[in-house]
Amino acid sequence: MVPPAEAAEDELVRRAQNGDRSAADDLLRRHYDRIYAVCRRIAGNDADALDATQEALMAIVRGLPRYDARARFSTWAYRVATNACLDELRRRRRRPQPTEIEDDSATWVATDSGFDDTIVERDEIDAALAEIPDQFRAPLVLRDLAGLDYAEISDTLGVPPGTVRSRIARGRAALAAVLDGNQNGGSGRPSDRDD
Repeated sequence: MVPPAEAAEDELVRRAQNGDRSAADDLLRRHYDRIYAVCRRIAGNDADALDATQEALMAIVRGLPRYDARARFSTWAYRVATNACLDELRRRRRRPQPTEIEDDSATWVATDSGFDDTIVERDEIDAALAEIPDQFRAPLVLRDLAGLDYAEISDTLGVPPGTVRSRIARGRAALAAVLDGNQNGGSGRPSDRDD
């Protein structure tokens, strides 16, 4: 028996595929926060995450007629978002990098603003995620943030499940090394070779 929430979502998908704009809007609203969260963690910054999220939402709407329900809608949407985000990262690599400008007032504001530990910790994780290679970051985010299982991640990224497991393990090790301050003296970055 299909759970009521899934049945309601299946009905929204069917209506959206038949051209119901309000159903499509409702689907996008339901999944926006999770899609943005996946893009934010993969992209490593808000600007690229917002661009990737926007691209993902448009791709989801364009792709709805081809969605065939072999996977849950959320899994399919994460696949679209992941691909949009990886495309954004490829575009980012081709863009010139701005130089950093030191601003002591920005440091003062951030220091005296009273941020709680949760925000600082999230920022530290985001910064650490940005330091690990994309091929490890994407499966790690899809597993630990989006909650996809190995088969869904395999389907989303188009790599075998064993590779997904390996990349998640290596991504977690790299993330731990970066968060740990790399006390072991290594690079903190696993090999970029494919498994």
